[in-house]
Amino acid sequence: MAKAPKSSTPRSPAENHDFALGSLQEEFEKSKRFDASPEQMHKFYEQMLLIRRFEERAGQLYGLGLIGGFCHLYIGQEAVAIGLQSALDGDKDSVITGYRDHGHMLAYGIDPKVIMAELTGREAGISKGKGGSMHMFSTEHKFYGGHGIVGAQVALGGGLALAHQYNEDGGLCLAYFGDGAANQGQVYETFNMASLWKLPIVFVIENNQYAMGTAVSRSSAETEFYRRGTAFRIPGMKVNGMDVLEVRQAAEIAFKHVREGKGPVLMECETYRYRGHSMSDPAKYRSREEVQDMKDHKDPIENLKKILIEQGSKDEELKAIDKDIRKLVSEAADFAENSPEPEASELYTDVLVEEY
Repeated sequence: MAKAPKSSTPRSPAENHDFALGSLQEEFEKSKRFDASPEQMHKFYEQMLLIRRFEERAGQLYGLGLIGGFCHLYIGQEAVAIGLQSALDGDKDSVITGYRDHGHMLAYGIDPKVIMAELTGREAGISKGKGGSMHMFSTEHKFYGGHGIVGAQVALGGGLALAHQYNEDGGLCLAYFGDGAANQGQVYETFNMASLWKLPIVFVIENNQYAMGTAVSRSSAETEFYRRGTAFRIPGMKVNGMDVLEVRQAAEIAFKHVREGKGPVLMECETYRYRGHSMSDPAKYRSREEVQDMKDHKDPIENLKKILIEQGSKDEELKAIDKDIRKLVSEAADFAENSPEPEASELYTDVLVEEY
């Protein structure tokens, strides 16, 4: 008989009164910036820049017709994935996200070549060319997608968290979703179960302000998304998702809470995407001036670059990093373009789980 979830018994009245929505937020407010070493900050800079240059090249390949279907770029949101995933335990923790997923895979340190090959539908791709932009997957890296159905990944993330708890492996699940998906019913069903069973999961709302194209203020009655877990006694955190050091500090606090067996955390990362929802979106629902203002004053990469220069890094050194990354991305694009497409027989593999 399967084991029941450990925390499936009802809470006592005392436990009910222990909940405080603002407890983690208050702790976070005391020290918002992660005390990163120079080496860590350089690493964050390189990783965010890799995502930026990779996504720019992906946009070019899409324009050339080498990437088909939908393609959702992560440009502008780099600090969220890097800040959070740099704090994960790669041997134990799992990640799941929606269809804007290239950046999250790169944040894991996965080879850009196999990601670009997947985008272009090649056999060498990380999902053998069958997932494409929206459905990347790697059980080896405990990255469970890449999901095209809005909000579907949240319920699946609850299942991953239940597996961590059931197997007693000490891991947690990091489940990303957007401000648009935050209004889906299955999200709240998962909140309820996760809180009831104290599942080891961090729900991350990447609030990039517009979902598919409707401003948050026009689509959501409660625009402070970190409060959405209140009814389920899930503590919330509101984080500047354009600051990688702030995101990393929030991760330290949230992950510690979850690993101590205290149940889920809901984190809202306020961020901004510079491009349209997908490559086919002209983004006419906002002004060019608004986008430019974000680039000029809140860009996560440029702001970290300023800190690095203030701490003694040379501009030439940072330009050399950019040059090396551009070369790496070009090599990934060349690898993808020159890789063969999958054989027709590949349609019949990985459809069903084979019996042991």
